[in-house]
Amino acid sequence: MVQAVLYVGHGSRSRAAIEEAVQFINKCRGEINVPIQEVCFLELEAPHVVEGIANCVDRGATKIAIVPVFLLAANHAKKDVPSKIEIGKALYPQVDMTYGEVLGVHPKIITSIYERVAEQRLNNTSNAYVLLVGRGSSDLAVKRDLTTIAQRLQKEYLFHSVDVCFLYGMKPSFEEALWKLRQVRDQQVYIVPYLLFTGILKNRIKQKIKQQNVNGQPFILCDSLGYNEQIKQVLVERTNALLYESS
Repeated sequence: MVQAVLYVGHGSRSRAAIEEAVQFINKCRGEINVPIQEVCFLELEAPHVVEGIANCVDRGATKIAIVPVFLLAANHAKKDVPSKIEIGKALYPQVDMTYGEVLGVHPKIITSIYERVAEQRLNNTSNAYVLLVGRGSSDLAVKRDLTTIAQRLQKEYLFHSVDVCFLYGMKPSFEEALWKLRQVRDQQVYIVPYLLFTGILKNRIKQKIKQQNVNGQPFILCDSLGYNEQIKQVLVERTNALLYESS
């Protein structure tokens, strides 16, 4: 049996985001002891999932561990990627394919968020507000999981407040959360894009902050979560767990 790993990213219209995703995954696969490793994307960028499966098969794979490189388990991870995998199974019935977990709720994710905030001249967590900005989804599990992450972040690092909001599809919206934070005075406000990489959505966050910041409220925008050692370790852990299950 010849094992392969296929990493599935979301995809983006931003060239910088695609390059960041590929570089991040390349760092991870250096720690995975598998001869065949390929990268593909769900949408907006080639190769797509079925093409990624084909690339693995062309290199001689008879088993493919398919790893979703997504922060939370929404419809993309639960429905869209599995539907593409089913197409791949129909095309290559001789190949054993297994599907892994998203990064999800994990202690190292909590640490990675804290590190993103601490990079921005954090003075005192008890005097700091943190706002996690998720992509949003029609899947209620996304809000549940991000809220769990926020609660654990606040409890572990003793922030004054950690709230969540979403760019679309869920309440509270980012605009509503920003309006609420405009009432905060004499305390640090850190906005963390709960996104893996730079891209159009992070640019949208920057624009909204600029529009809402009419009173000079010192909103501090943190980096996205990618390129963080903690995030890399979670992806390596998820990948190795899938390989172990399928061995």
